[in-house]
Amino acid sequence: MGHRLSKIYTRTGDDGTTGLGDGSRIDKDHARMEAIGTVDELNSQVGVLIAELPEQDDYARLLARIQHDLFDLGGELAVPGYTLVSAERIGELEESLDTLNDDLPPLKNFILPGGNKPAAACHLARAICRRAERSLVALHHETAINDTSRQYLNRLSDFLFVMARLLARRNGDNEVLWQPADKR
Repeated sequence: MGHRLSKIYTRTGDDGTTGLGDGSRIDKDHARMEAIGTVDELNSQVGVLIAELPEQDDYARLLARIQHDLFDLGGELAVPGYTLVSAERIGELEESLDTLNDDLPPLKNFILPGGNKPAAACHLARAICRRAERSLVALHHETAINDTSRQYLNRLSDFLFVMARLLARRNGDNEVLWQPADKR
């Protein structure tokens, strides 16, 4: 990191533009900024989820690594043409996902987001992750982006779904099963 922020406000964005890492400026409502903002929101929600977990929790360690990945992804998006998210990281995420999923019974019903506070926070992170993925797809319609980043978000939403299931079942809690209207 070349420069440390010593002054938080610069007034350079007062005209509705923002600077990218390569020095260029774009409108704050540009698809690239939507993607950056949604990845930042996802990272923040993962932080909320971590705060809901006990200290030294194994899931918190996995999620902290994901926060670093998401910060890398935001940096990648902030510098057009720069690549930080690797295929190896997707493989590591898939391995963790497979391990977590081994402890779950097969899903026979749709589940509702909730069950307990950590599970609900994880479901919210999953939903934001899906939106982040959609924003990367939209950006890709305008300009080339690292396909691995989009794939990472796709896998991450699956990971968060499985983690939410596990968190809902912790400490004797249960997942909340969806019931069709005619059975409620």
